[in-house]
Amino acid sequence: MDGFCVGEPWNARAIADDIGFTGITSQGIWKNHPEKICAFTAEFADANPKAVKAVLKGLNDASAWSDHLANRAELAKIVSSPSYINCEPDVILGRLEGKYLFGDGRKLRDPDYMIFSERNCNYPQPKYAKWWLTQFRRWGLVEGTPDYEGVSKQVMRPDIYEEAMKEIGHTHAGLSEASETLFDGVTFDPKGDLEAYAKGFSVNSMKG
Repeated sequence: MDGFCVGEPWNARAIADDIGFTGITSQGIWKNHPEKICAFTAEFADANPKAVKAVLKGLNDASAWSDHLANRAELAKIVSSPSYINCEPDVILGRLEGKYLFGDGRKLRDPDYMIFSERNCNYPQPKYAKWWLTQFRRWGLVEGTPDYEGVSKQVMRPDIYEEAMKEIGHTHAGLSEASETLFDGVTFDPKGDLEAYAKGFSVNSMKG
């Protein structure tokens, strides 16, 4: 295998097993990028509004607890169990604390280490749905110009999140329409011409 893209702790596990190294972390590709999601079908959300809000509230509490570095050792121990990640806690912990051994001699103490609640990361930002849709367009996974605004409003539901957070008194930073710049230096403006952005990459698999 020449290379693979995985989430933690499998980068760290490959190094611990002396079978690989880390080329680059996802933070090195896109700082503060969107990651895992908590998603429901529209049908389930409409039929079970209380259950959806309960899940969001529980996720908020767990995320806030996980963000305390003092809890990271316990977190690593919990998720290391066979029913979850099934990997040794010491292999998991380093990356949780932002202590990176790349396996090729490089070391890094990342100030932007993995977070679960801080920097408003749990807010369902429509701009991220728009960015992903531009990439689906770029790589030929959709035909023709998508309804960027319409799809993003269907997929991301700040209204549900804000209502749940209001009920538990959690303060969040709200909607962001700030531009994002990835490692290629190209800036994505969620308020700009999304179709032009999708078509602006010289490497693509456009259809129509």
